[in-house]
Amino acid sequence: MDTKRKHLPADERRAVTIEAVVKLAAEQNPSEITTAAIATSMKLTQGALFRHFPNKEAIWQAVMEWVADHLLARVERAARGAASPLAALEAMFMTHIAFVAEHAGVPRMLFGELQRAEDSAAKRMAQTLIRRYGERLHVLIEDGKAAGELDPQLDPAAAATLFIGSIQGLVMQAMLAGDTRRMRTDAPGAFAIYRRGIARIP
Repeated sequence: MDTKRKHLPADERRAVTIEAVVKLAAEQNPSEITTAAIATSMKLTQGALFRHFPNKEAIWQAVMEWVADHLLARVERAARGAASPLAALEAMFMTHIAFVAEHAGVPRMLFGELQRAEDSAAKRMAQTLIRRYGERLHVLIEDGKAAGELDPQLDPAAAATLFIGSIQGLVMQAMLAGDTRRMRTDAPGAFAIYRRGIARIP
């Protein structure tokens, strides 16, 4: 097993590295994760790790790219399978919560990157993820208004911000409680309140 892990193709090695970092981030402060810790968790030397990533910043950028690609792809699939814009918003909300519950290290890394004072490729990727996510929500909210499901006076930007903020609040509460399962339990009630705030009043 170890021999196979040491001779993985480059793409597989990068994927395994990202998986290792996300797992470590769920267990400790991401800013304290060292390349030595990553290598140790993968049963590699740092030299072997640096053959695929020139430095720690490159690893962090790869992780943020993975998060953006996988999260956006999953919520997009959920939205496409929904029967209406409002149903699509709910599907995205629940899918996002499920993704974070499965990868508890992801929000730790996102919050960490967004709070960094200095600029970095990883921070820019995190900002791009939030922007692209907000744009998708904006379209759905406008579609919901056009379909008569949502309040015609609804501010799409504010509604998108509240959507993302509601998820972040659930994540923070779960992190404080040390129980990621709490997100799944609390998500339906949180979205029900959000839905009442944006839905068109009969």
